[in-house]
Amino acid sequence: MIASTGTTHDWEVSKLDLFYRLISLTTVSIGFLFLFNNYLIFWRGWPGIINLFATKGWFSLEELQKPLTSEAINLGWLQLSSYILVIILVITYIYFTRDDYLRSDAKKLSSLSAYIIRSAFWAVLIIGLTDSIISFLRVEDLLDSVVGDNMAKNLGISRYRGTYIHYPIIGLSFIIAYFIKSLGFTWLAILVVLAEFQIVIVRFIFSYEQAFLGDLVRFWYAALFLFASAYTLIEEGHVRVDVLYAGFSARRKALVNALGSLLLGIPLCWIILALGMWGKATIINSPLLAFEMTQSGFGLYVKYLMAGFLAVYAITMMIQFASYFLSNIAIFRNEPNQISIEN
Repeated sequence: MIASTGTTHDWEVSKLDLFYRLISLTTVSIGFLFLFNNYLIFWRGWPGIINLFATKGWFSLEELQKPLTSEAINLGWLQLSSYILVIILVITYIYFTRDDYLRSDAKKLSSLSAYIIRSAFWAVLIIGLTDSIISFLRVEDLLDSVVGDNMAKNLGISRYRGTYIHYPIIGLSFIIAYFIKSLGFTWLAILVVLAEFQIVIVRFIFSYEQAFLGDLVRFWYAALFLFASAYTLIEEGHVRVDVLYAGFSARRKALVNALGSLLLGIPLCWIILALGMWGKATIINSPLLAFEMTQSGFGLYVKYLMAGFLAVYAITMMIQFASYFLSNIAIFRNEPNQISIEN
């Protein structure tokens, strides 16, 4: 009989293994909560933990223009409590799955990262095609006859197009990614080539050139470059400068990878999120809040989304580094590859 759970195997899960799982899962959970609270603060007007502490007089904050209302203070405490609650939920999950392998959590984290990347891939693919069609119709003065004067004017406003065209497509992309498991990076690379090829054809053969054609190439190329990074890490496809590493044993390589993920990889992702989303004027939040677009009014209205690519890159890489950390600790600990035992 083959047992598929982690409760009947001979491998002993140590308390240190539980600590490794706590580090990885807490890091990822707080990363998602940070993104959600960033939305609450800058899109919904919630105060945030920093403003909450400032209004309590624990330290001064020049950006705090006026004291928080009682309602805002309650919302601030709710945001603070959410971080504590997330940590408690992670500890509870680890307690009830304390016999699971490190490889099990590593695989779940990799699957989560892959799902987010798949969703982002479908989003940029559909948005790129949709925006190109809208921009082409606007350039050729055909949009009015297709959707009407009022809708044509609204589609010329970046905030309207982002809210009612892009955001629904992003939601649809998460549904598509759930059912279609292919990552699609090969196809996106081919589409980048085809998009560039069509620019050459229409420019030099038909003498036709529009801003949205170049915007589409940049939009897809940026997505390919940033979204594929986590997947490349899964497949060991990143370029590695081997000075000493190549001569290490498997366990020593695993230790180097685990320490690198914990001390270099994950902190780098946090730096990107913190610097990019700490305030309204930061490099990620500012374009997203303003639905920033290129200066050409007839190009694609996706510049603000390209700023959001950095957040997607940071969170997916953080998840994958957490997975990489657990899988390499498992190798270092000589943890079995399969959770099964024959009776």
